[in-house]
Amino acid sequence: MSSSVKLLDPAFQGAGQKPGIEIWRIENFQAVPLPKSNYGEFYMGDSYIVLQTTPGKGGSNLYDIHFWIGKDTSQDEALTAAIKTVELDAVLGGRAVQHRELQGHESDKFLSYFKPCIIPLEGGIASGFKKPEEEEYEARLYVCRGKRVVKLKQVPFARSSLNHDDVFILDTRNKIYQFNGVNSNIQERAKALEVVQFLKEKYHDGTCSVAIVEDGELYTRSNSGEFWVLLGGFAPLNKKTTGEDDVIPETTPTKLYSITDGEMKPVEGELSKGLLGNNKCYLLDCGAEVFVWVGRVTQVEVRKAASRVAEDFVTGENRAKTARITRVIQGYENNSFKSKFDSWPEGSTAPGGEEVKGKGKGKVAAFLKQQGVGAKGTIKSVQVVEEVPALLEDGGKMEVWYINDGAKLPLPEADFGKFYSGDCYIVLYSYHSGERKEDYFLCCWIGKDSIEEDQKTAYQLATKISNSYKGRPVQGRVFEGKEPPQFITLFQPMVVLKGGLSAGYKKSIADKGLTDETNKADRVALFRISGTSTHNNKVLQVDAVATSLNSAECFLLKSGSSIYLWHGNQSTRKQEQLAAKVAAFLEPGVALKRAREGKESNTFWLALGGKKSYTSEIESSETIRDPHLFTFSLNKKGKFEVEEVYNFSQDDLLTEDILILDTRAEVFVWVGQCVNVKEKENVFKIGQEYIDRASSLDGLSPKVPLYKVTEGNEPCFFTTFFSWDPNRATVYGNSYQKKLALLFGPSQVAELESMLPKLEKTTGNQGAPTQRASALAALTSAFNKSPSKSPPPEKTTANQGGPTQRASALAALTNAFKSATRKSSTLERSPSNQSGSTQRAAALAALAASFNPSAETKTSAPKPVRSNPGGSQRAAAIAALSAVLTAEKKKQSPDVSPSISTSGTPAVTSPPTADADSSEVNPSEADDSVGVAKTNKEDLSEANPSGADDSQEVAKTNKED
Repeated sequence: MSSSVKLLDPAFQGAGQKPGIEIWRIENFQAVPLPKSNYGEFYMGDSYIVLQTTPGKGGSNLYDIHFWIGKDTSQDEALTAAIKTVELDAVLGGRAVQHRELQGHESDKFLSYFKPCIIPLEGGIASGFKKPEEEEYEARLYVCRGKRVVKLKQVPFARSSLNHDDVFILDTRNKIYQFNGVNSNIQERAKALEVVQFLKEKYHDGTCSVAIVEDGELYTRSNSGEFWVLLGGFAPLNKKTTGEDDVIPETTPTKLYSITDGEMKPVEGELSKGLLGNNKCYLLDCGAEVFVWVGRVTQVEVRKAASRVAEDFVTGENRAKTARITRVIQGYENNSFKSKFDSWPEGSTAPGGEEVKGKGKGKVAAFLKQQGVGAKGTIKSVQVVEEVPALLEDGGKMEVWYINDGAKLPLPEADFGKFYSGDCYIVLYSYHSGERKEDYFLCCWIGKDSIEEDQKTAYQLATKISNSYKGRPVQGRVFEGKEPPQFITLFQPMVVLKGGLSAGYKKSIADKGLTDETNKADRVALFRISGTSTHNNKVLQVDAVATSLNSAECFLLKSGSSIYLWHGNQSTRKQEQLAAKVAAFLEPGVALKRAREGKESNTFWLALGGKKSYTSEIESSETIRDPHLFTFSLNKKGKFEVEEVYNFSQDDLLTEDILILDTRAEVFVWVGQCVNVKEKENVFKIGQEYIDRASSLDGLSPKVPLYKVTEGNEPCFFTTFFSWDPNRATVYGNSYQKKLALLFGPSQVAELESMLPKLEKTTGNQGAPTQRASALAALTSAFNKSPSKSPPPEKTTANQGGPTQRASALAALTNAFKSATRKSSTLERSPSNQSGSTQRAAALAALAASFNPSAETKTSAPKPVRSNPGGSQRAAAIAALSAVLTAEKKKQSPDVSPSISTSGTPAVTSPPTADADSSEVNPSEADDSVGVAKTNKEDLSEANPSGADDSQEVAKTNKED
């Protein structure tokens, strides 16, 4: 064992002692700590080790070790990183989750440590590199992908790198440009803005300018013009191509293999936790990710062999450059691993559990202590005292109803706080939160003995109340015994009684032949007082027998006209005071008789049926909150799946999404403003799907409180899990518009939004933006490139009008496009509204005239030669533009209403559409179109005999597009 110690790198001394990130770079086959100022910078020729330390349950720490392999790093350095990762794991007690990260295919968890992105840099320690400040600033072009974690990839500095589907960032010395492909996702656009701001602060000291360039924008705009000049001019963009780094491994059916003597053998049977033996290693193949599960009592050599088998496996499957390899230790499996199983019964999974506290762990701690190595996390768990949670503001208005015979009946105010186990209740609390308008907390309380019919009625009626307030209330579902602090605090005190008032409940127990235990004046009743603070002081009626007592608590005993306060020897003064308050609430005006443990009267014991033994153990009902944020989806088989958003922040709450926040004490389903209406209706179904899944995999209570929270109405007990900025929550629009407003200020948003391409709402119209972009590119190229083989025209007055005509054509075209996409609440068919069609026809005519000068000009100007490429190019421009405007005319819609698009495009309004009926078409427009087409035909035949073929080809391309 002493020989093994010598291999532990002193660079890891004291690692993992504090929560956060620590990074080492492999230099000359040694791990060297990286300065914090360089965190987030990764050289492609190097390998790195990244340790993330996270506070766990019970005071222990959890560890994730990632070794990052640059695409240009040597095999020796990559191997050294893997070996050093094992050494670091040994220092941490041998229970870290290990991840192999490949450049370009990093896991979301790894990328979440370096928001908004990591910056891959050329070079490395072996080949030598210069610091950015030492070299002349070089313009770089990046493609930016990802809506929560960003994968920033440098691409060749050329126009050919651009496409219509992605977002690009051009970083120059004095200005940073963001180019939004016309089909790019608005959430990726929003995230790219964060990267732009990050680059501005990191490499430009926050002083450079920022410009937004929209795909399809006329290059005559200043920012757009500068952008295209830097890339060699405005021209049609290529279709998106898939490179090696863009390949996303498919998720294949999960397969489990056992690893014995370096050999893999398939494990047959239903995938379950019971298949995993603690004296073996296993490989779980999930396609994009491969897990190595290590049994708790396996030997070191067996673990090393398992890691080698995993490396050989992904190489043999041609996934060496894409698949991630993650190693987990028995008892410390992460959620990603456990989610691959249909169920994961509780046992050795919780940190600090019995199975991971055994002799093996003690030996590791003793060994490390002997060698002077810190073993943080191997110590015994320490009980953590829960802080007082965020509570609702007091002084609000309360309304309470109980469910009976399919209706809600108001509860008298004097009974607020009394809940019967056989009933269901609806609670509405209205209050003011700071400077915000009135907020609402709407909750259903479900008694453990209530009937299903009353439960459904409570949910339905609560939803109706929520809808009457336009969905603003925080709507919750709370089960008896799982009441959250914010609910208990509303009632001082809160008392849960046996029995029920509902007719449905009484019929149910009668049908079952059970005794109605509803509290009555002539019955003996025993109440347990639990908790000492406003957020946990709940009172519960228990069986009126001596065995229900507990030396650590206070109890109230009601017998006839008497009420006794019994306080155990281990109870506190606060508990006694609360018990007295409850007695006054239950039996106002009745004198309280006190009975201290050990000095009870015979009458007291007689009421309880005689003296019997009881417990003195202190029960802890406090839940340690451990918040995790998730997105969800349904796989091909319709199975509910979730994906964790690591190191989440308020920025991850995207307005187009529904997200799930699980704190272990409650589950929130957060609904963005731009979510589809049908999805909003299924919020509680989504929440229940998550709870069912988390109950089977992670031991979450099936009765955990469930809340629906809508964007802009987040309560304090939700925002407390974020570094919450209330100003962000009040910004309206889609994700991109919100980010524009936050980064550039509201005053500049209107100007920036005016440059956004206006996309039609329907799927059928989504090709229009790309078509327009191509047409504009073709048009601009035609105007800017003069015929290479044509002799210069004579200087005539007629010919001098060419540039002016072209400028007029561009202006007319711009107005036509603006008119076609202008937002409007409603457009009716009327002569005034048909001006748009005429305007487009005029634009075509102006364009044709600019290409086809007057007859006088033609006689004085030299005839173009047959091989003139300019004529062909102009013909192509006319054909492409004609196709765009013709298609646009066919897709107009008469009814328009502003809406927010959630399909990855800015909020838009659809242009009007004309019916197919020819009688609806403006006759003047038809005449204009015919005239333009005729002019175009004459021009093409004279300017370039091959122009017709070119225009046909362009028309064919446009049709396909």
